[in-house]
Amino acid sequence: MAAILTMTRDGFGIELHRGRFDAMIDGNRVASLDWHDTAEVSIDPGHDTLRIHAGRYSSRQHSFDVADGDSIAFQLHGANLWPVWAISLVKPDPGISLKQVAA
Repeated sequence: MAAILTMTRDGFGIELHRGRFDAMIDGNRVASLDWHDTAEVSIDPGHDTLRIHAGRYSSRQHSFDVADGDSIAFQLHGANLWPVWAISLVKPDPGISLKQVAA
């Protein structure tokens, strides 16, 4: 039996970076999300690492453990405040916010 990973691209305000975001589990692309999209992906139980990419922008890496039959959920969105966007021009990983939410 597999575990379920749910990712929702949503947030407050507008995103200063638009376009598709690619969800990467352990370096492999598992989904692409547009604004207001939700993706559910079946993953193997165990320890995994999630990172979101969009061109040169990325989220910080988020490691998690999930058991057989369990589910885990994340919310993501692009920078929506100009200082964060400006910082992401130099350091790409603040460009996309990624946080775990209740499944």
